[in-house]
Amino acid sequence: MPDDDNSPISARAARQLFAEFRTAPALVLAVSGGPDSVALMWLAARWRRSLARGPLLSVVTVDHGLRPEAAREAREVKRLATGLGLTHRTLRWRGAKPKTGLPAAARDARYRLLARAARAARASHVLTAHTRDDQAETLLMRMFRGSGLAGLSAMTRLTARDGIVLARPLLDVPKSQLIATLTRAGIGFADDPTNRDPAFTRPRLRALLPQLAAEGGDSRSLARLAGRLSRANAAVEVLVDGAERFLRLRARGDAPQAGGRSFEAEAFALLPEEVRLRLLLRAINALGHEGPAELGKVETLSAALDQAMGRNPRAASKGRPVLKQTLAGALISLAGGRIHIAPAPARRSQGNVKATRRVDEGGS
Repeated sequence: MPDDDNSPISARAARQLFAEFRTAPALVLAVSGGPDSVALMWLAARWRRSLARGPLLSVVTVDHGLRPEAAREAREVKRLATGLGLTHRTLRWRGAKPKTGLPAAARDARYRLLARAARAARASHVLTAHTRDDQAETLLMRMFRGSGLAGLSAMTRLTARDGIVLARPLLDVPKSQLIATLTRAGIGFADDPTNRDPAFTRPRLRALLPQLAAEGGDSRSLARLAGRLSRANAAVEVLVDGAERFLRLRARGDAPQAGGRSFEAEAFALLPEEVRLRLLLRAINALGHEGPAELGKVETLSAALDQAMGRNPRAASKGRPVLKQTLAGALISLAGGRIHIAPAPARRSQGNVKATRRVDEGGS
């Protein structure tokens, strides 16, 4: 990409952006009507026309039913897509909308509908128009929420979801370049006022970016930081994979745990804290039935395990449990010198739970 963040994207640069998708059978383009996604559609259509053979492109717009203008914007996307020789579908998020957590719920609904459309089109990828600016905002949001290394890695170029690969070919491209590209091509786009609504977190952080840029924290620097953190996170995941193999070798010959996982407590305690936390997260998320575990709660659990082993090592090596807790639908216990993780019994009602004490609330 050119160094000038305000220059239009050339045909050659666009070929580089989409080169990895050349052999895909079909691609779905997620286009809302805003400048980023309209630029994605225009660039992808131009790239596809330059190929003798290439993937089939189809455009999908998701109408969340939250703004009266959305239906008109979807019709305008259809008009633009048809003019580019692309098929278009509008999918609607139906049903009651939550009163809290609306942005997250709308995002989940959008990806669910896009994955369904991709399967119907026999597409291998759904392409979204996330930009370098989006990456910087995501990093800031997760920093302020106290996310761990995995969360601070922000968005990746490719993500598997619902059997489909979500691809973000514009993740290293600034929004200003996309607007410059559309301006030169004479293509209009919609302006979603919710992108400036201070009632939502992302627009509030977006308003801070000019001040951060003045201190050197522009979108380029923040996105570079996210990339470096992603690289470090990948290295830690390799260590966690090795630790799992190590613990399985140590457990060789032990009686298998039906429907659960088990770690030798002494060997587990020798591992670095970040590796221990990720091993617990993996096991709890695999065996629990109440959604992903929060990092802060797993940190609290890990501290309780350390305390239990240090407080009463003799009891920990005997058969009776010295710690027993539930977290995210998983039952974690320390007994017989081993840490056991298994699915927790389903809770009958909120006021009828006596079996195990819950882990204290922690940060995300």
